[in-house]
Amino acid sequence: MEFQEVVRRRRMHRRFTGEPVPAEAVDRITRNAVRAPSAGFSQGWAFVVLEDAADRDRFWAASTPDTSQRDMAAWLDGMRTAPVLVLALASKAAYLRRYAEKDKGWEDLDEARWPVPFWHVDVGMASLLMLQTAVDEGLGACFFGVAPPQVPAVRAELGIPDEFEITGVVAVGHPAEGGAKGSPTRRRRKPLEEVVRRGGW
Repeated sequence: MEFQEVVRRRRMHRRFTGEPVPAEAVDRITRNAVRAPSAGFSQGWAFVVLEDAADRDRFWAASTPDTSQRDMAAWLDGMRTAPVLVLALASKAAYLRRYAEKDKGWEDLDEARWPVPFWHVDVGMASLLMLQTAVDEGLGACFFGVAPPQVPAVRAELGIPDEFEITGVVAVGHPAEGGAKGSPTRRRRKPLEEVVRRGGW
């Protein structure tokens, strides 16, 4: 698919058909993810791919709160149809260690030098590459987070090492009609001239 068409078609899908995702597509999605930029080429990311129904059920059981202030029933009903889930993980320690190496010049692991948490920024860019690759494969995808109270249960259930934090999850599958409506159905896209400034603010 032509690149601009991939960008135009990319949206968050929240319901999927029962059709399986080819293994080659999953492999391409993860291969492209690790082509994302990373500060100092730290590559402090890891990806946990859940394709087996039992593994996905374990994730959903661990990540779904017993109660919620928002009604998540429609969202969960659609998202649980995704045949592939990819947890995108970030290691802050990998970045701190990398920038304490001789070519970077910092002698300690002080994270106060970082203007923003680049470990999550880079994993976010890797996640966008997964979303775009899914579009190029003729698939749908959705990036979502794990609520902080559920993180310990997900970590324990999937054996995620302490070094890694969950940046988010990419659900992948063949898009189906329905699913929870996203915010673009309730909000307009801001005009370019409202968000782009040239030469200063």
